Amino acid sequence: MEESRIEKYLKKQVEKIGGKAYKWNPTGVIGVPDRMVLLPGGKVIFIELKAPGEKTRKIQEYRARELRKLGFQVECIDTVEKVELFIKEVMLNM
Repeated sequence: MEESRIEKYLKKQVEKIGGKAYKWNPTGVIGVPDRMVLLPGGKVIFIELKAPGEKTRKIQEYRARELRKLGFQVECIDTVEKVELFIKEVMLNM
């Protein structure tokens, strides 16, 4: 499955639970996660999306560590099943 299909599925599922999954592409900063998920109650989660089995690049791993050090949750999702698990986890913590 293509990364773009997983990304569209994530966006749709996040919106179903009342959130937003904005494309995050700050100018001049490479390696940031693909989506910034905003959830009811003010929770923010950053999502790096990959095609199944594809690995993150070193700069992406670095950016994820930076965000985690600031207290943000960062997830890497590479299948529809992982999107579903992510949504279930989010719903349990809402």
